[in-house]
Amino acid sequence: MSGGRARSAGATEANKVLVRRFLEEVFNADDGGAVTELAAPDILGHDATSPEPKRGLESVRQVTVLFRTAFPDLRLGVEDLIAEGDKVVARWTLRGTHQGTFMGIPATGKVATTAEIVIYRLAEGKIAEYWGSFDVLGLMRQLGAIPDPIHWAGN
Repeated sequence: MSGGRARSAGATEANKVLVRRFLEEVFNADDGGAVTELAAPDILGHDATSPEPKRGLESVRQVTVLFRTAFPDLRLGVEDLIAEGDKVVARWTLRGTHQGTFMGIPATGKVATTAEIVIYRLAEGKIAEYWGSFDVLGLMRQLGAIPDPIHWAGN
């Protein structure tokens, strides 16, 4: 491997480590200080569930508070991390017991599991931007907010 490739591979692995730390420390450990350490102050978030981008560290904190309030025992499990250049794709599963209001849905006591795929862009050793696709429909079905799909005859 040439010197440039070795440096590139090292940077790619460092980016994966940073994203894993972000997910573990911010979501699993509920460490608010990790947001400031690992994300850029002007972080920009694009989420399929929101028409407008989320901006700044406070938007990240709001998302974590939303989930941690509704699912206090929340655990995020990283399934895959794939990196190239300044981007890391993370596929993870979130599991928790619905013990607080979530998106207007009162606590149900149900255990829910959902998945998300997020592409993170890193700059200057911090997460600068992300694009997320979250299975909100599946989560809402598990919480009973949306009925299960109609089962077709023969299925």
